[in-house]
Amino acid sequence: MGSRQVTSWHGKNITVAGLGVSGISAARALAGLGASVTVVDGGDSEGHRARAAELEAAGISVRLADATTLPEGTDLVVTSPGWKPASALFAAAAEAGVEVVGDVEIAWLLRGPDAAPWLAITGTNGKTTTTQMLASILRAAGLKTAAVGNIGTPIIDVVTGGEAYDVLAVELSSYQLHWAPSVRAHSAAVLNLAPDHLDWHGSMEAYAADKGRIYEGNTVACVYNVADRATEDLVVEADVEEGCRAIGFTLGAPGPSMLGVVDGILVDRAFVENRQKNAQELAHVEDVNPPAPHNIANALAAAALARAFGVEPRAVRDGLRDFRPDAHRVAHVDEVDGVTYIDDSKATNTHAAEASLAAFEPVVWIAGGLAKGATFDELVRKSAERLRAVVLMGADRALIADALARHAPQVPVVDLDRTDTGAMLAAVREAARLAEPGDTVLLAPACASMDMFANYNERGDAFADAVRELAAESA
Repeated sequence: MGSRQVTSWHGKNITVAGLGVSGISAARALAGLGASVTVVDGGDSEGHRARAAELEAAGISVRLADATTLPEGTDLVVTSPGWKPASALFAAAAEAGVEVVGDVEIAWLLRGPDAAPWLAITGTNGKTTTTQMLASILRAAGLKTAAVGNIGTPIIDVVTGGEAYDVLAVELSSYQLHWAPSVRAHSAAVLNLAPDHLDWHGSMEAYAADKGRIYEGNTVACVYNVADRATEDLVVEADVEEGCRAIGFTLGAPGPSMLGVVDGILVDRAFVENRQKNAQELAHVEDVNPPAPHNIANALAAAALARAFGVEPRAVRDGLRDFRPDAHRVAHVDEVDGVTYIDDSKATNTHAAEASLAAFEPVVWIAGGLAKGATFDELVRKSAERLRAVVLMGADRALIADALARHAPQVPVVDLDRTDTGAMLAAVREAARLAEPGDTVLLAPACASMDMFANYNERGDAFADAVRELAAESA
């Protein structure tokens, strides 16, 4: 069954893979349209059983502790984003000639005839911040919008909820794009590309190709990062609507059809008359919170998408001023004895940590955790001159230590071999001992957190608590 030919869901046998938030959203929506829905999940915990009971009460079948067998008679499989393409369930679907799509694809197909256009964003890092910036700009322009997709309310719930929007700011992960062949955005941006989730995609080429799907069928603008040639290559390869333009963003002075920065001012040379000669002021660097280089790049990408939708310059400025980033994203925690403490626990890969380190100098860097197959030589080589010292913690800290020994042997390193609840306080104390007034102590782990913490939020909270304890002691 080809998803683009769906005219009615009534009587279709739909298998939903995954009993998480997006799976439950898809199951309820499709059952509400008359489909016969079965949800499958490999888990069988108390939480799984409680969620299953709620769905079964709504007439939806649930099969727990079996994520490999395709229910008989399945017409379509709807997967949650995290399920790998190589999953046994999808192999069974392929053998049976059954299509597999994701919840974003279903949301696209369920839109009404007067549905809001999508301004879509992907990239290895910065997706959530840029999507939220974009939504803030759109609201400042007086438009009814929501930040959806890989964040917030499930996108299916938004498009089927009956509330009318002017435009949606849609964050899309590579996982979601892999399973969303029909999505056609008004305009879209790929912020950057760096190795990530390669265990899921199988190769960097496959990962990039899935990211590039976001440009397919764009009607107004494909926004790319001038500093990351791979994003422009994806634009060149995309099949877009006639008249759709390639729009670059850069931290330098922009050329025609670009947005960039001139003398501390964010300017637009893309959506102006006579862009060969003219530039439109949008905002000041100080209007971006925080004004770190990678976050200014995020702001330019958000501004480009907003301008592609016709938003006036004043709304760009006002929206950026109104925006407040989520916790644990280059968040200022405190200043203690002349040393600034920054929480960027969300920097869970090397690309994000590199951007974070580039925003400060000199730095006492707290790093480590689960490397997820990453290597650290390039990160250390590019950041070495900024480092005052490094405090390492977590399961794969030796990988970072080895890279430091190769590329920054002059930098003092503390190897913290402990995983108890007091480990973060110990790391912060070591960092404080090594720091000098004017330095920044930066938590930018370049690793996932699950070796010691439930998630990056808990890791960031532990850092902030440790800094506050340090501040109380020095008061």
